[in-house]
Amino acid sequence: MANTPSAKKAVRKIERRTKINKARRSQMRTYVRKVEEAIASGDSAAAAAALHAAEPLLMRAAQKGIVHKNTASRKVSRLSHRVAALGK
Repeated sequence: MANTPSAKKAVRKIERRTKINKARRSQMRTYVRKVEEAIASGDSAAAAAALHAAEPLLMRAAQKGIVHKNTASRKVSRLSHRVAALGK
């Protein structure tokens, strides 16, 4: 258990950040799932729109340190390729 005042404050800060990070991660996953579902349905217009909405959230999550920047880039790239393949 935290003994010093600074350690107690650190615990409070970590709890606050954890809540924010969980919310961001959940939102990011929701938007990625919407893209996946649009791809599965075969609707290229809906998939492109969902990707357009999901991409900034993925990159923002990377910027905020929730996911690694390479992970976010990889997810965007793979989703983009799958959405582009629908249009063919």
